[in-house]
Amino acid sequence: MNSFMAWIEKRLPFMDAMNKHAIQYPAPKNFNFWYVFGILATVVLVNQILTGVWLTMNYEPSGDGAFASVEYIMRDVDYGWLLRYMHSTGASAFFIVIYLHMFRGVMYGSYQKPRELLWIFGMLIYLVLMAEAFMGYLLPWGNMSYWGAQVIISLFGAIPVIGEDLTIWIKGDYVISGATLNRFFALHVIALPLVLVILVFLHILALHEVGSNNPDGSNIKKPKGSMKPEELSKFTFHEQYTKKYDIVDAIPFHPYYTVKDLVAVVIFLILFSWVMFFFPEGGGYFLEPPNFTPANGLKTPEHIAPVWYFGPFYTVLRVIPDKLLGMIAMFAAIGMLFALPWFDRGVVRSFRYRSKLHLLNLTQFAICFVALGVLGTMPASDLANLIGRLATLGYFGFFVFLWFYSKGEKTKPVPERVTG
Repeated sequence: MNSFMAWIEKRLPFMDAMNKHAIQYPAPKNFNFWYVFGILATVVLVNQILTGVWLTMNYEPSGDGAFASVEYIMRDVDYGWLLRYMHSTGASAFFIVIYLHMFRGVMYGSYQKPRELLWIFGMLIYLVLMAEAFMGYLLPWGNMSYWGAQVIISLFGAIPVIGEDLTIWIKGDYVISGATLNRFFALHVIALPLVLVILVFLHILALHEVGSNNPDGSNIKKPKGSMKPEELSKFTFHEQYTKKYDIVDAIPFHPYYTVKDLVAVVIFLILFSWVMFFFPEGGGYFLEPPNFTPANGLKTPEHIAPVWYFGPFYTVLRVIPDKLLGMIAMFAAIGMLFALPWFDRGVVRSFRYRSKLHLLNLTQFAICFVALGVLGTMPASDLANLIGRLATLGYFGFFVFLWFYSKGEKTKPVPERVTG
């Protein structure tokens, strides 16, 4: 067996890659609770892919058969109800862990130099994930799916000159029909998952090239020879790192963080199972009541709203009276996140050592984002629109204020060695 594995290793250096990217990957020793959401996102991604494959085996992507095939999966396929609920609950769980993962990056400045490309890959994952969720949302062919897609696709009609032709091209028909469902199905099960997996792979490669950030925002990789031997970590890391750097205040990812992450995964799966078995509709946020009736172009739901995870950006769209300006603002809200590494001109990463002004700005940003998300699931009203406009100003204001004060920000000294 050893000879066989050595033969494989010479031709496909599997263990070398495992050592570099998993077993001996040097991780800061002060990771906290906020650093478990990356592995949880990976767990949910695997769940979505596997359950999606099994659901596809019994799903019919046509206007006449889509809703009936979902009912068939729920009622007649062995454990089909379980697969469907694992997939629908997994969609919401994916966005929960992704939003927390992104917020951790914002708190600890994980987007700053030299991690700009890492952040861009992460944002591309988020963008593709939103497209994947939107495409999948239409597939049950329920009434809320139908009208939700109708509202979102119609937004593109506001684009001057090409808007009307673009909406017809997206739908594949003059109305949302089986043609729309069929192309959304192809994108949801083949094209977008492939792009998503590739981006996750690139995200991990970029992370392991520049190294993980930590709650202190300090560097654990020092120039080679800059540290005294007694100061260096007692652990042996991968040769590529030890040739270039002295690694300090780090521990091998395995077994230390594999065990720690395993605890987080178990807790997550317990909560996930509780929701899946006892609360799969999520109070109407995970599976809306109108989606339990077939799509009907002649019967509009009382309140059309996107799934909760699109809520923040839907509110930005809705509170601006002009349709075109609202769509521009919605996409600008996402674009601002992409440009975050360049809005922040500071040199200190972690909010622990930044000014009180930054902590205040970060807090109001989180409050505004949550408020926008809640408002996006509620019916429109004058009060809701007023609060939505204030929250929208706070959301965009975060980036504007950050650009102004971060340049000459008064910060605390960042420790040379991690404190945790």
